[in-house]
This record gives sequence, C-alpha cells and structure tokens, in this order.
Amino acid sequence: MFPKDWQRSTLGKIAQITSGGTPDRANADYWDGDVPWVTTGEIQFNTINGTLEKITELGLKNSAAKRFPVDTLLMAMYGQGKTRGQVAKLGIEAATNQACAAILLRDGYDTDFYFQYLSFQYEALRELGNAGTQQNLSGGILKMVPVPILPLKEQRRIANILTTWDKVIASTERLIANSLRQKKMLAQRMLTGKVRLQGFSTSVIRRETPYGSLPEDWAYLRIEEVAVEVSQKLGDVAPYPVLSCTKHHGLVDSLNYFKKQVFSLDTSTYKVIPKNCFVYATNHIDEGSIGYQNLYDFGLVSPMYTSFKTNDNILDSYLFALLKTEHYRQIFASATNASVDRRGSLRWKDFRKLHIPVPSISEQKAIAKVLVLADRDADLMQRKLDLLRKEKSALMTQLLTGKRRVHLSDSETVVSA
Repeated sequence: MFPKDWQRSTLGKIAQITSGGTPDRANADYWDGDVPWVTTGEIQFNTINGTLEKITELGLKNSAAKRFPVDTLLMAMYGQGKTRGQVAKLGIEAATNQACAAILLRDGYDTDFYFQYLSFQYEALRELGNAGTQQNLSGGILKMVPVPILPLKEQRRIANILTTWDKVIASTERLIANSLRQKKMLAQRMLTGKVRLQGFSTSVIRRETPYGSLPEDWAYLRIEEVAVEVSQKLGDVAPYPVLSCTKHHGLVDSLNYFKKQVFSLDTSTYKVIPKNCFVYATNHIDEGSIGYQNLYDFGLVSPMYTSFKTNDNILDSYLFALLKTEHYRQIFASATNASVDRRGSLRWKDFRKLHIPVPSISEQKAIAKVLVLADRDADLMQRKLDLLRKEKSALMTQLLTGKRRVHLSDSETVVSA
C-alpha cells in the first residue's frame, strides 16, 4: 500500500523498455572496438563505468545492439544463479546484449530513485520470471511491474538518503577486501618463514623443498607424522548435530546454516567427529573446503568427508591457517589430479603424504596469534557490513513504500503527471 498522495502506475507507463543484441561472434570486424558492450554478468546492483567487452561501430550497426545513454537503468532478464532481476545504472554510454533490458525513464522520474525501487523489488521480480517454463523475465513482464509515482523532489530526497547508505556500504566493502588481501599476503609470508616474528631466528639461510623455500630451522614433515585419521561411524549411537563443510565458513551446523535439511534422512553411516578434529570434503578440498570442529563435543559428517586429528607436534590453529592458504589449495588440486583413482577426490591415503612446514611450537603459537587477530578484525568489519546492509534494507522498506516520509514544503508536493 502506498500513501494516498502517491499514485500507482506501471514501469511501462513511466519508461521506454527495450533490449540490445549481440553482433556476429564470427566476424572479427564487429569486436574489440570502442563501444562498451554490457552483458548480464556485469549487472550487479551497481553503476557500470566500464565493460569487459567492446564492439565496433560496424558491429553496432549490423546487429540488434543499441547504444544507450548515461543513466539508463539495466535489468538482467535471464542469466545463471541469482543474476536474473539484478539492476544496474549506466555511468557511461554503452550497448547491451539481448539478455539485458534497458529502461529509459521519461521526464519527471529520477533514475536513482527507481534504481533503488527496482533493487528493493528484486525478489518479487524474480518470482515474476518464474511464471514461465524458462524462468526468464521479458520486456512484456517488466512493462507490467507496479511502481509508485511521487513528487520528483521527494524521489530525489529518498534516492539521496539511500545512495548515501550505498556509499558507506561500498566503503566498508573496500576496507574488508583490502584487509583480506593484506591478511592473505601476511599469512603466505609468515607460513613460509619469509617473515619471522620478533624473538625467532633471523637467519637468511633457507632450504629448497618441492613446495618452496623454508627456513633451515623449520621441520618439513608429512601430514601423517603429525595427524591420524578419525573414522568412527554413528551406528546405533544417539544422533549428534550434522555438520557441513563450506569453502568460506569451514564447518557449520547444517540445519542452522542452510535453513533446511540438505543431508540424508538416514545418518547411521555418518561419521562421528569429536571436538578439535579437522574435516575436509574429500571430493572438493581443491576448492578449499576444509574446516575445524570446534562447535560441539561431537558432531556428524557425511561419509563423503575425511576427518583427522593432530598430535602434540603441531598446533591446530597453525595447521588450519596453513591448510586454508591459496598455496595449499593449489597443492590439494595438484594432488587430486595426480591421485591413483583419478575420481576427483583426495582420500586420506594420499592426503597424509603431503608435506607441511613445521616451526617450533612456540613459533607456531606466535604465528597463529597474529593470524587469529587479523581474522578477528576482518570478522568485526564483516559484522559491521552485515549490520549496515540490514539497516539499509529496513530503511528501504520504510521510504520506498511511503511508510516513512521525507519532509517536503508545500510547493514540492505536486505529483508528476
């Protein structure tokens, strides 16, 4: 429901809606020109100031592609994953492919306001696309999308408020990205001994290993020298929480994380994993899917996972940081490709043969402490970002439906025709 002084209309009545096209890929004269050309993958609730591909004027002329002006709104009508329904604004003149709807607002309608409104309607727009067998949006569907009409100055004030929030969110995202890059670089240098903390050897003498050079005072051990496999099946024991191994979040409580049951109804063949054990996805460790069980005294994991526990020669927090590096993800990928069964998996018999650099326990603790603090800082920034997004979403619900009004003078309350 909108306020009484807002009118209800449709997107087709306040904008021209069209789409673009793709020049013939076989004709080299149509590509690598000067005309920016947008595809759906570049539409991500953003302002587009550059494109991955460009076409020539000849390609533009000899195809259904059209050049659209700055401030044109673009919507992905179809695409993989969550692409369909996402919105962008052109910050440059650009052409688009046929999967992008170009929305050219008529006079009296603010681009930023309707960018925010259509972004707010993302889930509803995706549902409209689910009506057909192809699960796509179309120009005809978009023309019927309901939109509010309100005074232009009110549109602009609402847009300014929400755009300010977007700038704060974008700034926080950049801080997080920079923090993660720095942490990644720091981890790589510390976990190979290229950077040594105060109080530990400053010798420049290093020895070469198949996985890179290491300080001469570090051991270079097989994983089986510091860990053993854990493989106890549940059987008739009382059930424990089922855990899933994720690429970015490690081990998670499956039901809480996915909000639905994604594991088998019969868990009798699942493995019991005690606290302080490592778990990795046997078929996906090359993607970085490895976690540490610190959630419960006991948890269950799929029989498709491999689990192991360490001995006193290595610190778990040190080993976990090491195994989560990009360097070891690549090692896992190489080992998976070289495995005997060649079924895209890295079983314990092959995993245990991998080598790891092992400094003294005291240096392991020092390294782990630094990296844990870096992770904690990144987590704090991520929580701040999540809160900002949640607060902005709540504000959008209030402002874009008229439940909360911005102040306007009497002269500013005339509704656009």
